[in-house]
Amino acid sequence: MQKLNKSLPNFSQAFSQLIALPSISSSQASWDQSNQSVINLLAAWFETLGFDITIQVVPNTTGKYNLLAKLGSGDGGLLLAGHSDTVPFDENRWLSDPMKVTDKDNKLFGLGSCDMKGFFAFILQACQQIDLSSLKKPLYVLATADEETTMAGARFFANSELIKPEVAIIGEPTNLVPVVMHKGHMSHKITIKGQAGHSSKPANGVNAIEVMHQVISQLFKLKELLAQSYNNDAFDVQTPTLNLGAIHGGDNANRICGHCELDLDMRSLPGMKDDELVAWLAEILAPIAEKYPGRLSIAELDPSSPSFQQNCDSELVITAEKFSGHQCCAVNYATEAPFVQQLGCQTIVMGPGSIDQAHQPNEYLAHSEIAKTEQLLIGLIQHYCF
Repeated sequence: MQKLNKSLPNFSQAFSQLIALPSISSSQASWDQSNQSVINLLAAWFETLGFDITIQVVPNTTGKYNLLAKLGSGDGGLLLAGHSDTVPFDENRWLSDPMKVTDKDNKLFGLGSCDMKGFFAFILQACQQIDLSSLKKPLYVLATADEETTMAGARFFANSELIKPEVAIIGEPTNLVPVVMHKGHMSHKITIKGQAGHSSKPANGVNAIEVMHQVISQLFKLKELLAQSYNNDAFDVQTPTLNLGAIHGGDNANRICGHCELDLDMRSLPGMKDDELVAWLAEILAPIAEKYPGRLSIAELDPSSPSFQQNCDSELVITAEKFSGHQCCAVNYATEAPFVQQLGCQTIVMGPGSIDQAHQPNEYLAHSEIAKTEQLLIGLIQHYCF
């Protein structure tokens, strides 16, 4: 073990500093923020510990950056990864300032406390507890941008092929349970272009809301077809899902609606391909498109995120189960795991906190997670890098 570096913050200080730096990722420009301040802070900390720092500008974004910190040389080693961004928040629903850590009831409240800027404070603390001068294999720390929207940071990093670790752990909140499987995610917008007119003469127009009603009826059929065609009992929701998330149309009660939009998402099981789901969607809506030529269109909202699966009998999973005391599982949400896995490494998702707290007002990390997470990370670094 090594002594704590006095020029670096302790866990509580690091945790608070990370939460205080805004890094919201949102598809709404009014909410979206740069993550540069978080990246610069992490760079300064890990550079003090002797890591080599690489900062990437993420293409086709505004003010978004990835950080790679590397210590040691050679092949293999361990990658500890996470995203530096958070979701937006509704301040009126928070009982405390979301940008300041509030320590209450044995919980640390703050935006990003468990999802997931707080994970980097754990990595920093674990690194200060180990004699890093004795590494035999490299240790990497990756902080990405825009996980909460496009996953642009992880996509770009995977394509950069800068490193090839032996194993990777993504510290999303899983209550320290190794996650080896999750669903994919894709979102689309269905647009109906109608023909506006006076409501007293319906035959003179094409009501986009009425056409969208037909679309929704077909989508319900697709939902049933997916549930009948695919099943994986590793998940608590064992079938692919289709969610109608937002709908907008019309402007006045006495006008024929001339435009209507529906946003939906679909979550695929491992083994399903994105093209397969898109084909199902197009096929189920084809009769409506033919009935109303040129009025129905389908467009991707955000780039899709593929499903993820790591073999349960892989060395990493066996080791993670041993060190964490938990058996591996599958989850319904999506992460950056499939992109990290493209680096050619065994990959799992495992981090402190509960996904039930993510994207919620009064997000928190329980005190009970702190010591367990620190010891788990120390054990994993020692196992894979020494």
